[in-house]
Amino acid sequence: MAFTAPSGRTQVSLADINITPLVDVVLVLLIIFMVTAPVLQSGIEVAVPKTRTVKEITEERLVVTIDKQQRVFLGSDPININEIASKLRQKVRDPRHQAIFLRADEDVPFGAFATVMDAVKQSGISNVSIVTQPLESHGQR
Repeated sequence: MAFTAPSGRTQVSLADINITPLVDVVLVLLIIFMVTAPVLQSGIEVAVPKTRTVKEITEERLVVTIDKQQRVFLGSDPININEIASKLRQKVRDPRHQAIFLRADEDVPFGAFATVMDAVKQSGISNVSIVTQPLESHGQR
């Protein structure tokens, strides 16, 4: 669009937006999100035991986790071991038909595992699946 200035000269207005800085900012944000996304998705670090029979997880369930320091988590939230039954009762609508996963580090003593298992059973949930990893076979069957 052209217009005439008071001095009599014809000038052209800048109607185009320079999008180069916008593209630069968007690319920088994209790189930041790509770098931070894997960090945000990392959960509680647990080395689960390895077994020969491993069933593939196909559905979403509540997960109770016991880490190496014997801290207990419901989902990703730390929880007192004495509150597991009440918290599970709050989150679960039908305990008889609800199933949960129990992840425990392989170095956790059996007593701690049994205590958490008992607390889960007190909530009314009887279908508990223990999370394990498959054994790495080195050509043996």
